[in-house]
Amino acid sequence: MSDFAGQTIIVTGAGSGIGRSTALQLAERGAHVIVADISDTAHGVVEEITGAGGQATAAIGDISDQGVVDKLVDAAVATGGRLGLVNNAGIMDQFAGAATTDDVQWERCLRINLTAPFLLTRAVLPHMLAAGGGAIVNLGSAASIRGAAAGAAYTASKHGVTGLTKNTAYTYGRENIRCNLVAPGGVETNIMTTSATDTEIDPANGLAAITPIHQGAIRNATPEELAGPIVFLLSDAASDVNGAIIPVDGGWAAG
Repeated sequence: MSDFAGQTIIVTGAGSGIGRSTALQLAERGAHVIVADISDTAHGVVEEITGAGGQATAAIGDISDQGVVDKLVDAAVATGGRLGLVNNAGIMDQFAGAATTDDVQWERCLRINLTAPFLLTRAVLPHMLAAGGGAIVNLGSAASIRGAAAGAAYTASKHGVTGLTKNTAYTYGRENIRCNLVAPGGVETNIMTTSATDTEIDPANGLAAITPIHQGAIRNATPEELAGPIVFLLSDAASDVNGAIIPVDGGWAAG
């Protein structure tokens, strides 16, 4: 499959989990993937892609830093082709309410989960406008659309990403730039390791600890199951999908 041939797509948090699976699927379909991560694991993903005959470039750094974002986008533009963006990187909070959320946890969640996607979106938009279009997919969460999926900091940050998604879609849709959000429920990734050790909800239980419908037989999704909808939203098959908030959570949002 080569429906992404001639496109360069930035995927943040692509060293593992949902980002890695998304990068692999995009490369398999012809995209040149910028594998962005704060960890050196990005190099391993690039080796997986190039070993399979695909195209990828690693970009290591903290995407909440404007200088890192500028270099990342410059590197993507230098590869040529139509630009795409997946704002996937994120961290978890302590599942704490506002009364027990300190300034450090609040600022860290907002900076990585919301400000970084804003910085990247702002940086790619001029290039998408100049090229006559582009696609952005933001990774939200069940916490993007409800109040009982995480703590105050994470929930506020993911609600913010919902607002950023809708505003970007509405403002730039007439310029052929689409922006959509995928809202996962429980997924088999390492995001819980980004939570502080004194988490008020046991990280080992994940979302099953805080919502009844994730207990028992209902399982967490695999990263590959999230990558499929992300790749679809980036593709021309989703050409009329803009500003959508799409739960990919095994039906959790339906409850």
